[in-house]
Amino acid sequence: MTDPTPGNTQAGSGSDDLLASHGATVNAPTPASPAAEPAGGPIAFQGKSERFEPVERLYQAVSAEVAKLYVGQDELVLGTLTALFSGGHVLIESVPGLGKTLFVRTLGRALGCEFGRIQFTADLMPSDITGAPVFDMQKSEFRFRPGPVFTQLLLADEINRSPAKTHAALLEIMQEYRVTIDGTSHVVPQPFLVMATQNPLESEGTYNLPEAQLDRFMFKLKVDYPNEAQEAEILKLHSKQVNLNERLENEVRTITDPDTVRKLIQLCGTVNVEDALVDYINKIVRATRSWPAFHIGASPRAGLALMQCARTLAGFGGRDYAIPDDVVEVAIPALRHRVQLSAEAEIEGRDVDEELLAMIRGIEVPRD
Repeated sequence: MTDPTPGNTQAGSGSDDLLASHGATVNAPTPASPAAEPAGGPIAFQGKSERFEPVERLYQAVSAEVAKLYVGQDELVLGTLTALFSGGHVLIESVPGLGKTLFVRTLGRALGCEFGRIQFTADLMPSDITGAPVFDMQKSEFRFRPGPVFTQLLLADEINRSPAKTHAALLEIMQEYRVTIDGTSHVVPQPFLVMATQNPLESEGTYNLPEAQLDRFMFKLKVDYPNEAQEAEILKLHSKQVNLNERLENEVRTITDPDTVRKLIQLCGTVNVEDALVDYINKIVRATRSWPAFHIGASPRAGLALMQCARTLAGFGGRDYAIPDDVVEVAIPALRHRVQLSAEAEIEGRDVDEELLAMIRGIEVPRD
């Protein structure tokens, strides 16, 4: 995916899976190639809006601050920021050791938000993440002790290693933004973003998320190893045994605060989406339900995700209107975990991303 700024004038061009906005190479086929351009023809840009300059400036500034300590993985960076400003959460499929904790800490520092991490294990209970009442000996009463979920940027590491009841507790918080203990609701601070990870290489001792729970995530991002140049830069940047807390304090600026982030999230929700683009989104989602290779298609929640993320990408580009490019760029990460290959397609070794790409190519893009 190209940077969300007015430099790309063809629907579908530059869409490198979502989220390779600064030239990252990703392994999944996407609507990036010229052959992927749907048949609607070029879409003209009409310029930027002054109202959305703060969104564009914040996106650029946060990306620059994160890049000071976190090298590459642009799909992860842009995907997470898009989900954050769209009111969603992300599921990350990646191998260990790619610096996801460093990314969350750096992003939290730049945004002025609290951040936390939970390592999911087989014996992790719901109360371990939500918190629980504890008895106060001095007051002779129970008081609620908040769990680690009461933060703003939460890394849920290896979520598929915990049992289903722990999944359910976290996913309820993701949906409701609150924890209910003994009939009392406790609101989690906002903005609230969950980055849940799962390791694609190991299946022993894991509990796969069912389709209904996968549908709660706005994106499923696939993060692979860095390229050779990026890995060399990582070795130079993080091999000096310098305290990470000091580096975060000294090298990464806090450029905003949670209140400003909340206001800009609301502003992104005002981006205009024309009826023709709504129809285009609707056709994409509905096409997943009749595509021959899919046994299960996407739910209406997928269409909402496409709408919200298209608005956010438009805001990142300083525009007050969404275009088909915005939809195409988020389509595969927003749909890949919401569809399921048929048994025949799995036997033939077909890939979900390739099937989604072929499906999107056949849908006519609205003309301006």
